[in-house]
Amino acid sequence: MKLIKIYRTNKFQQISRSKFQSISDLKVVSMNINDFKSNDPITWCPGCGDFGILNAVKKAFVKLGKESKDILLVSGIGQAAKLPHYIRCNCFNGLHGRALPVAVGAKMVNHNLTVVVTTGDGDCYGEGGNHFIHNIRRNVDITVIVLNNQIYGLTKGQASPTTDPGYVTNVQTQGVMAEPFYPLSAAIALGCGFVARGYSAEIEHLSWLITEGIIHKGFSLIDVLQPCVSFNKKNTYEWYSKRVYKLNDDVSYDLQNKPVAYQKAAEWGDRIPIGIIYKKQKPSYEEKTGIISRLPVMEEDIENINIDGLLSNFI
Repeated sequence: MKLIKIYRTNKFQQISRSKFQSISDLKVVSMNINDFKSNDPITWCPGCGDFGILNAVKKAFVKLGKESKDILLVSGIGQAAKLPHYIRCNCFNGLHGRALPVAVGAKMVNHNLTVVVTTGDGDCYGEGGNHFIHNIRRNVDITVIVLNNQIYGLTKGQASPTTDPGYVTNVQTQGVMAEPFYPLSAAIALGCGFVARGYSAEIEHLSWLITEGIIHKGFSLIDVLQPCVSFNKKNTYEWYSKRVYKLNDDVSYDLQNKPVAYQKAAEWGDRIPIGIIYKKQKPSYEEKTGIISRLPVMEEDIENINIDGLLSNFI
């Protein structure tokens, strides 16, 4: 059985070397994609865009030489939140909209973990919007992959925060009237150091984005466009395929130019860019607090700790 040891697409490696850290700088362990195979039955609808994202996540872990024991996948509630069950690694399912607090807490007590959140547009931008905003501000070193189908798929098709205005659902019978939430623009405005958009049908490209997002030290957002074949009859595979283009094919594109990144983040309609839209390295929360230089809390000796002095302040 063939082992995949490193990502070898020359164009992507060229971008990595010239713009930011590359996976070639990492010590790579030979892994096989079947090392991450789960025995749990997959309950997504046939044709769901989540299948492509699942494959892309597995490929990214293989390319990075990540072992199951060193990965934590965290999710909330929704179709996107099922993804951790379909990968053999550490997994935590939280409450609706509450994946980020769990992920951040895990990273604080074990900064050696690779912590990845898989969440949906409703779970992250709706119920979890407050956590989304403030954890970008903290810049904790986690990777957040948002499976954005622009609809609530698990609860049968009502509009989500990213649904296009005018789209008619069984709940929004006169069409969506609220302005959509623009996650990439919001993330750039909040100072997120890694902002990217992928498309679930472009598996190799998406796998590259996830790889680079994990390498980035700090909060990484990867918003993934994915068709919902059951409830979103507008944003289909055909609709996306006519519009998406790979932004980073243009080698002159400056990843650190924030005004240009805003323009690309807002580009929607006839042409939709996918790729790394903005990237700028800055100190992570772990670096600012000094956590990164200390022994992980989960490895500390807690057998001989005396908290009498601490308790006396409250008793």
